Amino acid sequence: MKYILAGFSCLITVLSFAQQAISTKLLDTVTQKPIPFANISFGKNSGVISNSSGVFTINFKRKLKETDALLISCMGYESKSIPVLKLTDSILFLKPKSIELDEVLVSNKNYTPEEIIEKANENIGKNYAFNFNKSKLFYRESYFNTITKNNVKVKKSSIPEFNQKFIDSIMMIMPKKADDYTEILGNLYTKSGEDESQKLDIIKACHLYDKNKQVSFDGLEERFNTIFKKHVKRDSYFKIKSGIFSTKEAIDSSFFDSSEDKKEKDQTAAFLEEQKKKEEARKKDFLKYRKQTITGLEKGSFIFKNSHLNFLEKPNKYNFEILDHIFLNDNFVYKISFTPKRNADYKGFVYVNTDDYAIIRVDYENVKFLRNFKLLGISYQEKLHKGTLIYTKNDMDIYTLKYAESTNGMNFGIKRPLKIIEKNKHVRGRRKQNELSSDIHFIMSNTTKKELVIFENHSINALDYANFNEKPNTSPTYLPSYDPKFWEGYDVIEPNQAIKDFKSIDD
Repeated sequence: MKYILAGFSCLITVLSFAQQAISTKLLDTVTQKPIPFANISFGKNSGVISNSSGVFTINFKRKLKETDALLISCMGYESKSIPVLKLTDSILFLKPKSIELDEVLVSNKNYTPEEIIEKANENIGKNYAFNFNKSKLFYRESYFNTITKNNVKVKKSSIPEFNQKFIDSIMMIMPKKADDYTEILGNLYTKSGEDESQKLDIIKACHLYDKNKQVSFDGLEERFNTIFKKHVKRDSYFKIKSGIFSTKEAIDSSFFDSSEDKKEKDQTAAFLEEQKKKEEARKKDFLKYRKQTITGLEKGSFIFKNSHLNFLEKPNKYNFEILDHIFLNDNFVYKISFTPKRNADYKGFVYVNTDDYAIIRVDYENVKFLRNFKLLGISYQEKLHKGTLIYTKNDMDIYTLKYAESTNGMNFGIKRPLKIIEKNKHVRGRRKQNELSSDIHFIMSNTTKKELVIFENHSINALDYANFNEKPNTSPTYLPSYDPKFWEGYDVIEPNQAIKDFKSIDD
């Protein structure tokens, strides 16, 4: 009996720890479709958000009690409270919320959409957090690059090695498609005011990409140098022409190996090595760069001046229309559409709380190219910028950012002739030494998706902010393929299928 009781006790312990993490998918009871961006709360100040496929995973840092419950809420659905210890299903259904006619807004004031937007703008300072703050966050950046055209046609070459076959071999090693993913779990300390600044504490980070698709030009550089040394004279210079443009470039004398100018060569090599080290240091400054991208995503919000979402700051540029009154995270809200009336870039929907006129969600998308540059065979289009911002109240009853998503897409292209001519005024009888003439046609597109979720948000004081010091030289863990164990025990945004399927060639 003693051993039976001991074994039973161990089993209870194992089962209790097995309940410390829950992974579930949310579906619509009517359509059976996934429910993205649902808010899953555990207590007042912690929780997660379901991903674009309706999936969420939540970890519990303490032993669960019978009274512990998850509150699941989403726009247009009935909220659901579920005791954590009784949650065993891998799929949960949410029921669309029906609104009775007598339940729609009861008020003695019938505001126009313009008046509601004006009130939302007037209440920004009161509704949103502009003080010292600490946020526990998870950030994911997904980058996709596609080369749709990389054609270089050699029309004329006086250097035998620079032939069409050689150029084609270079084009072949350039990857046509590449994607990589960066994920960060950390705490962001923010300080508002005139000298506004942020500090980032990275708890854990990873970089998922294929090193084989990171083209190394070291070997190519050595190959080019060998060819040049064989055919190009020391005192020559290059004339580079592309269409109507022309420029003159002298050849660095240290390019040639000679004992008489070894000192100059060594100095040049030392300089280049120093520049390479600086570039490597810049790439290694992971903390600073990622802090900028995270805070940049936050600062793109409508609550800040000079935001790209300027429908509050410049309402005259937009048409507003009240589309509905709905429940969003148990708040009764106006659903208002905004579309460009004058030279504005975005359209979308805002959800305004009927009680305090706080905007608690925005969905936006550009209506035209944000940049469209075409000149003499060079083109650049910033074709896509869409996203979502969701706000909830923190422990001080002030609205803070809960979730942000932003997707950017661009195209870049070159279609123009290129001619490189080697000239040398010290050679009698002929100044032109070599010539390479070609036509270049290159088109590339890339898409960057940024996702940020705030799991916990707390107001802090100036001393807490001042006492925290960032850890320098923070770097992410390289992952050649998706590892489901890397984030085990941590609250993160559940990965989509593309991330789960990612695998390096060698892996």
